[in-house]
Amino acid sequence: MIIQCAWAATRTKGTYLRSKYDSLVGRRGKKRALVAVGHKIIIAAYFILQNKESYKELGCDFLENKNKNKQIKRYLRQLRDLGVDVSQHVA
Repeated sequence: MIIQCAWAATRTKGTYLRSKYDSLVGRRGKKRALVAVGHKIIIAAYFILQNKESYKELGCDFLENKNKNKQIKRYLRQLRDLGVDVSQHVA
């Protein structure tokens, strides 16, 4: 049942679960990506019930922005390790 819910969630455009599926399917395959999305649904349902609050959709660009910020921090750290003064180059 959870896999069917995950399948339906991945077919909805512009959602966090769709973008999570799209990011996993290339590395893990379709079936494992669906299981991972089902796991995300179970985790979300648990916290919704525990905290008694409504579901907040993160949006399709949440993962992209999160990964972009991590990449920027990693590249800045690598540049500092190479001896480049990044404070002058950051706009």
